[in-house]
Amino acid sequence: MRSFDIPVHYRSNLIGRLKAFRKVQDPKKKDLTPTLLDLGTVRFILARHFGFCYGVENAIEISYKALEDNPGKRIFLLSQMIHNPDVNEDLEGRGLRFIQDTHGQMLMDWDELKSADIVIIPAFGTTLETEARLKALGIDPLKHNTTCPFVEKVWKRSAQLGETKHTVIIHGKAAHEETRATFSHTAQGSPAVIVKDMAETEALGRIITGDLPLVRFHELFGTRCTPGFDPARDLQRIGVVNQTTMLATETQAIADHLKQVMLKKYGEAELKDHFADTRDTLCYATNDNQDATLELLKQEADLALVVGGYNSSNTSHIVELLEGKFHTYFINGDKELLSSREIEHFNYPSHKLERTADWLPTKRPITIVLTSGASCPDTLLDRVMLKVLDFVEGAKDAETAVSALVE
Repeated sequence: MRSFDIPVHYRSNLIGRLKAFRKVQDPKKKDLTPTLLDLGTVRFILARHFGFCYGVENAIEISYKALEDNPGKRIFLLSQMIHNPDVNEDLEGRGLRFIQDTHGQMLMDWDELKSADIVIIPAFGTTLETEARLKALGIDPLKHNTTCPFVEKVWKRSAQLGETKHTVIIHGKAAHEETRATFSHTAQGSPAVIVKDMAETEALGRIITGDLPLVRFHELFGTRCTPGFDPARDLQRIGVVNQTTMLATETQAIADHLKQVMLKKYGEAELKDHFADTRDTLCYATNDNQDATLELLKQEADLALVVGGYNSSNTSHIVELLEGKFHTYFINGDKELLSSREIEHFNYPSHKLERTADWLPTKRPITIVLTSGASCPDTLLDRVMLKVLDFVEGAKDAETAVSALVE
């Protein structure tokens, strides 16, 4: 896999060296065992896989190169390039402006854009409608397109399903940029409907089998299906694709459930005519990070710190997995570690910031699980780790310990 030219301020002197060491030791990524960094009074357990993925590094390289190659030009980001506030704030500080927020709401008027302006498409991709609007303004939407190749793979698979007259079931969050983009690209060649979880999938299955009346389809999915969707016609042949940052196990469970629904309705002999196997749309990075997180659950620790943007879907799922076992704190970075007594963190289920007292145990040694989402720079984990060390007396020097581990 190719390497990318990432700005030096995103590179890590501590976490990055540990990751590089593990990559050399395990180039085929067979060993998911976490890394233990023992600093005496504090022990950090680091996931085997976390941080910037291929699609994020590709997006960062394209965005910063656009800045470098176009001095004096007005440069815009269609929306947040990735879901990490540090990266987006850094780009804004270099003069970029956002056109939309993460929900597609306009932050400026389209008519403010000129044909000479540069517009960068984020890693999540964008809708065909937005591409057409940019073209009408004389702006090439593909010239600075950072859409993740694995998102584009989902679009290609959706198109293939459309060619074989399948309806596409999209497992995703309807308001998320990637899901909106996937829905738009899918809709040009196939009927489509978005399901957010297994509960909605089970309801859809009961509609397919006739256990729920067809009228229930539009009550449940009317705002999340293509215009003119006819459940009697359009749910006879189906395939499942996903927003690439969803829980891979949940997407597979949804596909398996719908396969059983079609088996029940049409029988084994006709199953292939009614259900398409689409497991190849699962993102490798999402799989790697989630598999590495499951390995963390086999460890014993006092708490877990998960670093990433609060609107990051893939990070939220890591939090979801870890909080089943550990006291888990979802933070943007080291700034949320207010003191050894108080931490500010994001409660993902209720979508609100909270402050928790006495978050750092007084016992020694303390064992802390530390990981991050796919859009989080490793430098943020360095800063989180060093901030924790500021709170704990008697800890070993982190740089010395990392050097001893990798040499």
